[in-house]
Amino acid sequence: MTTDALHENAIAPIEAKGWFAQNRSSIVRHAVINFFNVVILLPLTWVLLMSVKTLPDAMRGDFWPRSFDFTHYAYVFERIHTLPVNLFNSIYVTAATVLITTVCAVLAGYALVHIRPGGAGVVVTALLVSLYFPVRVVSIISIYETQYRLGLINNTSGLILPYVTLQLAISILIMRSMFQLVPHEIIESARIDGAGHWRTLLEVGLPMVRNGLVVIFIVNFVAAWGEYLLCVTLVDDEAKRTMPVVLAAAQGGQGQWSWPNLAAVYVIVVTPGIIAFTFAQKLFFKGLMEGALKG
Repeated sequence: MTTDALHENAIAPIEAKGWFAQNRSSIVRHAVINFFNVVILLPLTWVLLMSVKTLPDAMRGDFWPRSFDFTHYAYVFERIHTLPVNLFNSIYVTAATVLITTVCAVLAGYALVHIRPGGAGVVVTALLVSLYFPVRVVSIISIYETQYRLGLINNTSGLILPYVTLQLAISILIMRSMFQLVPHEIIESARIDGAGHWRTLLEVGLPMVRNGLVVIFIVNFVAAWGEYLLCVTLVDDEAKRTMPVVLAAAQGGQGQWSWPNLAAVYVIVVTPGIIAFTFAQKLFFKGLMEGALKG
């Protein structure tokens, strides 16, 4: 072996060690991220595989099924006759909650930042303070009495009002922080050019805060789609309830279900949320980052 070859062999381990030292923080960071990815994805994968296992495979406890059985989904729809209606109820209530909350949050956020009405500071303080109280639990009796007086008990549409109310504070604060990123000079320029507040908001403000819209969309979607306490309290008719209540009933009140059938219900419940977040995740995290930088 020549002298040059020996020299190259001696340098190679040193270079490898130097590369590891230079990228140590990146390696650790990616290792931590991948660890939490596994922690999150492993249970979801287990539930998905459980929903397509045969009963003997489910009893064995093997992670990967020896044979696939997709009949559990048909069984779920046959056993829970109201399941298609419950799924529609969840979609309807969630969509209405997200739409109404987003509109109110955008209008309030724009007004607090760029119109600056009297008492804006008091409003913001009240919104912040409300976040520190377990309103959903503490106010359940008041919410029931209000819904009763409005004739909205056992009414699917009646769920929209409390859902919007409970999510409005955090949504307004998010949009307020996003509108604070829009320079006042741009808004004033539009106003000088003759645009009213509505036109300025629609043509100037909204395009600049679209990432914030995605953030409140995801936040409100998750909150409304997975809400259980208010629905089970305010709605008695099974056909008027949403999917989280149906899921709880399948696990306990409707008899002893086999694990694959129960897993099929779980998959049906969580799939819409996963799909929505998959398409919006980039804008969601970008909006969170912009809000964090502002804060």
